[in-house]
Amino acid sequence: MTILSSMSSSQRRRSVALGAVTAIHTLIWFTVEMSVGYLIWAGVRGRSDRRAGLAGAVVATESVIFLANGARCPLTGLAESLGAERGSVTDIFLPRWFARLLPVINVPLVAAAVFLHAKNLRRGP
Repeated sequence: MTILSSMSSSQRRRSVALGAVTAIHTLIWFTVEMSVGYLIWAGVRGRSDRRAGLAGAVVATESVIFLANGARCPLTGLAESLGAERGSVTDIFLPRWFARLLPVINVPLVAAAVFLHAKNLRRGP
C-alpha cells in the first residue's frame, strides 16, 4: 500500500498542491540563484548589458518581495496551510543548514554584483 493510497482525497489534493508549491518555489529559487551567478560572471567580464539588466530585475524583484514580506518567503504560509510541518519550502530540496543561510550567502553576492556593474557602467562602453 502506497502513502498516497492510504490518504483521503482531501489529503491527496493537499499533498499534490504542496508538491506543486515546492516545485514552483524550487524553479523560482533556481532562477534567482542563476541570475545572481550570471550577474557576478557578467560583472567580472565587464558585460553590463541587457541580459545583466534582466538578471538584475529578477534578483531585485525577488528581494523586494522577500523584504516586503518581513524577510520571509511568501510561499511559506501557503506551504504551511497545505500541511507542511514547517513552511520553509527550500528545506525540502536543500539541507536545512544551507537553506537557512541563503539570505546571508546571497546578500554579499548581490552587493558584489551591484559593485561590479556600477564600476562597469561608470567606466563606459
